[in-house]
Amino acid sequence: MIGSFWKQSQPSKTKQDTRWLGRSFQPENFLPGLVIGFIFGMLLDLSKPMKKTTNSMRKGSGFSSNSSNPDENLKMVLVVRQDLKMGQGKIASQCAHAATGLYSQLMHSHRNLLHRWESSGQAKIVVTCKNQQEMNKLQETAEGTGLPTYVVADAGRTQVLAGSKTVLAIGPGYNSIVDSVTGNQRLL
Repeated sequence: MIGSFWKQSQPSKTKQDTRWLGRSFQPENFLPGLVIGFIFGMLLDLSKPMKKTTNSMRKGSGFSSNSSNPDENLKMVLVVRQDLKMGQGKIASQCAHAATGLYSQLMHSHRNLLHRWESSGQAKIVVTCKNQQEMNKLQETAEGTGLPTYVVADAGRTQVLAGSKTVLAIGPGYNSIVDSVTGNQRLL
């Protein structure tokens, strides 16, 4: 008897939920709420601190007005050390690390550059260098022209010693600027 009294005095859960939804959702409040939520989300995104960038990235990443032709395509060059005698699979893996590492680094500071590179086909060229000294010179030259760079230091689990610098990623940047740095390197 008490159980039936309790059921009669309490409105059903679904009716309660429906009445609450009917009172709180007003179509005329939906659009302003959506706009306010969008603006709030943008403000939160913009308030995130930017990561520090290297000197080479502050100089323009080979993307600003450094090219005589602003419609010129962009490319990334991956420079592989030949003295390490890495196998084909190891080279492919290290090139992937270099490309994704540089991409990740640029996502925080140069999204416009990445968007332009993606729009122009995401060109990636793989070339070789003789040794660590030649790789260092290429990196220094690239950074001197304002191109972003990323060097892969291997974990040492397979074919090379831990900490070995295996691949240097340069760019993306205008083809002419990247070629001024890597144009004399042999294709892999």
